[in-house]
Amino acid sequence: MGSINRRPVLLACTLAMLSLALPGSADTRQVYRWVDARGVVHYGDYQPHGVPDTKVRVIQVPVEPHAIARLRVEAGEGNYLAWADNRLTGPIEVLLSFTRSSNVHAEPALPARATVPAGGTVLVARLGADAPGRNGSFELSLRGVPGNPSARPQNVEYLPPLRQPRSRIDQGFDGQFSHDDEENRYALDFAADIGTPVMAARAGTIMQVEADFSKAGLKKDTYSGRANFVRILHDDGSMALYAHLKTGGVLVRLGQKIETGQQIGLSGNTGFTTGPHLHFAVQVNRGMHLVSIPFRMRGMPMQDAEPAASGQRPL
Repeated sequence: MGSINRRPVLLACTLAMLSLALPGSADTRQVYRWVDARGVVHYGDYQPHGVPDTKVRVIQVPVEPHAIARLRVEAGEGNYLAWADNRLTGPIEVLLSFTRSSNVHAEPALPARATVPAGGTVLVARLGADAPGRNGSFELSLRGVPGNPSARPQNVEYLPPLRQPRSRIDQGFDGQFSHDDEENRYALDFAADIGTPVMAARAGTIMQVEADFSKAGLKKDTYSGRANFVRILHDDGSMALYAHLKTGGVLVRLGQKIETGQQIGLSGNTGFTTGPHLHFAVQVNRGMHLVSIPFRMRGMPMQDAEPAASGQRPL
């Protein structure tokens, strides 16, 4: 809750997650504990190099999904400034709204959108009292979506995203199980054993990762918004999503430059899934909404891929 004039500002804000990160569904992160030859206890985020597995204890620590944006409100000269901080290494679009307001106006009027560059900060709105001398209060909500809404995707051929002799498509474009919305309509599900190397289908920059989720199931309300994944930003503003990776199966870091064919992770079985597979889609942001787009992949002409609603098909 916020206030204008006589009371200090207090905010109740909602930070929106990526489509693969629903609010309120905490999971666990792995922390590694080991004792060295001198008897010193160490803790780390990764398996220590050169230490036998029998000497390392894995501790599960509860974590929340990572918000892609942060709302920050600062007091100005007779007003408040609402800033949006981008936590990704690629552009995002944000929408700032009042969830409640009394004797408060915003410039520009809310809801207001802004595009925030990678790791950047943008002033979204200035808040002030409608009637000076009277108390005002407000609550704000900030929602964020990955990608620049002005992206213009190019017609590019993608490589198959798995390192295995042959890939079987278990669900194709317009698949009835889970490829029936705009974010996933033009997605492919590749059957893959857990631990299969996942390769970059196209060069780009690592924009977003989630690596700590360990659960899977068919309860859509619980799992459809969660999975381990890598999001790669391409030079034309489009983004490739590689999802359902194994726990700890992300092998890249935010901001890392990736070449076509470079390994980025290990396939798994996390999130809303019937079994181990890799979910691959190319997406763009179209006005605070992620939309999947058709793409060409080597060995699979687009005209053959579009009607493949479901079923098993070699690539």
